[in-house]
Amino acid sequence: MKRIIGYFLLIIAITILFSGCNRNTQPPIALVSEINLERFMGSWYVIANIPTFIEKGAHNAVESYHLSPDGSIATTFTFHQDSFDGPVKQYNPIGFVVDKASNAVWDMQFIWPFKSDYRIVYLNNDYSQTVIGRDQRDYVWIMARKPEISDGDYQNILSFLSRQGYDVKKIQKVPQQW
Repeated sequence: MKRIIGYFLLIIAITILFSGCNRNTQPPIALVSEINLERFMGSWYVIANIPTFIEKGAHNAVESYHLSPDGSIATTFTFHQDSFDGPVKQYNPIGFVVDKASNAVWDMQFIWPFKSDYRIVYLNNDYSQTVIGRDQRDYVWIMARKPEISDGDYQNILSFLSRQGYDVKKIQKVPQQW
């Protein structure tokens, strides 16, 4: 078992090392200028994404944030694997606000000591829809306070992401049925 965990951590370390060597020729992604963290906390339904390997096949995906007394963000990511009645998967990364002026740049830590880039690139005025992106444009999450958004809002967000340098053909809707 220790050998398997060791191999797993080695693969993660190598992946992070090589992803850090990726030269991004695009300018930094635009950020939301100011986030009220207390208002941003709570549950967000994942409407669509460019999925990470753990998110492939996710149904009813929800990401919830809770501001901890030390300023970190306790995160709970829950979904059903491969179908609406598939097994429930839950992950609990910790978020760390990096840019205290805007609160829009976080590091997200799934496994110590590795942290991932997490940037709030879109947030509507009533805090009902948001988009989390990365400078590398490799992953993105379109999220809302309700399990669906209008087609018009979805198309506007896709247009926004295209202007930010994302390949929107890679974005997949996450099935939501409540």
